[in-house]
Amino acid sequence: MTPAIDLANKKKISFSIHEYHHDKNAPSYGEEAASALELDPNQVFKTLLVSLDEKSNPLAVALVPVNHQLSLKAAAKALKQKKLVMADPQLAQKSSGYLVGGISPLGQKKQLPTVIDASAQAFDNIYVSAGRRGLEICLSAADLASLCRGSFAEIKAED
Repeated sequence: MTPAIDLANKKKISFSIHEYHHDKNAPSYGEEAASALELDPNQVFKTLLVSLDEKSNPLAVALVPVNHQLSLKAAAKALKQKKLVMADPQLAQKSSGYLVGGISPLGQKKQLPTVIDASAQAFDNIYVSAGRRGLEICLSAADLASLCRGSFAEIKAED
């Protein structure tokens, strides 16, 4: 079990776990998950950590479909910040307790402000990392938002 799965169990939400063989040479962890599990990439969300411009709470979490990029401008607006930058990967790992490529929005060491792309609400269930490479958790977007105290906003970059 991972902290993400432990949290879902503790809160008694409905979820399923999906495991696949992780290829260490895969260029995109999220797209690898969607392909390996034969899922719509719009339904599989990557967990990104961003750095805020306020010093008291320097990190936040943003989730977007794996086949899209994050709009830092839109995420900043959703998080009521002037500007965001992608977090340093080492800082992301230290803060979350997970390795890059396996960072889950659930069960992080410290609860961070979280924003989920609004497109997640179009699906009955979405997939996010369950806390390690090669492991996804499937749950409703509403349950995800509840577990990580997240909000929904249009934060993916337009193609």
